[in-house]
Amino acid sequence: MLPLERYTSGMPARTGTAHVVTTSRAYKGTVYRTHLLRRSYREDGTVKNETLGNLSHLPEPLIEIIRRSLQGETFVALGEAFEVTASRAHGHVHAVALAMQRLGFASLLASKPSRERELVLAMVAARIVAPSPKLATTRWWHTTTLASDFGVANANEDDLYAAMDWLRERQDAIQKKLAARHLSAGALVLYDLSSSYFEGSCCPLARLGYSRDGQGHAAGQLRAAHRCARLPAGRVGARGQRG
Repeated sequence: MLPLERYTSGMPARTGTAHVVTTSRAYKGTVYRTHLLRRSYREDGTVKNETLGNLSHLPEPLIEIIRRSLQGETFVALGEAFEVTASRAHGHVHAVALAMQRLGFASLLASKPSRERELVLAMVAARIVAPSPKLATTRWWHTTTLASDFGVANANEDDLYAAMDWLRERQDAIQKKLAARHLSAGALVLYDLSSSYFEGSCCPLARLGYSRDGQGHAAGQLRAAHRCARLPAGRVGARGQRG
């Protein structure tokens, strides 16, 4: 049996640093690029280069990763680089918020920013995206970016009802702004009257009144003024006995 060193003594030791060398050559108006994986090593006091492989057939992004990796950078898989701590829906909220911004909806409610105005804006957006009672709304909007986008993350249902009281006090001013924005002198305005009734015997908010539908129960009326294009200009609730 021959000693192992007789087979290995003539082979160069695999030492030195590997790197990517890129060369360019122009031929008949076309530039050809060649990417070679090379190793530099010293032999008998002379620096030599050994070509380990041709990387030109690989995609450019992959060649760049190999080049940077050989230079000492560390790469990890995308799934290992980040940890998902929360995932909230955003697209539909952004679409509604953008539409409200383009319509100048905030200035329609009040000219100056306020806590109540932000709450009303958030309620309107939530009503469009996912209509729910006030308590459910304050829970739902934390599953989206709505609460943080509108700055109402710490609001509860009592805050929403208080904001609705604030909105009720501003109804006349808002309707005047709507009329100034959408109505003009001589414009045709339609007037509509709708009624509703409630059944029961112990509702402190209900009052017996005249029902236009002949139901004979506690009744209420909703009066609404519309333009010809069915754009609401104002709405007023009235008691049923105002028949």
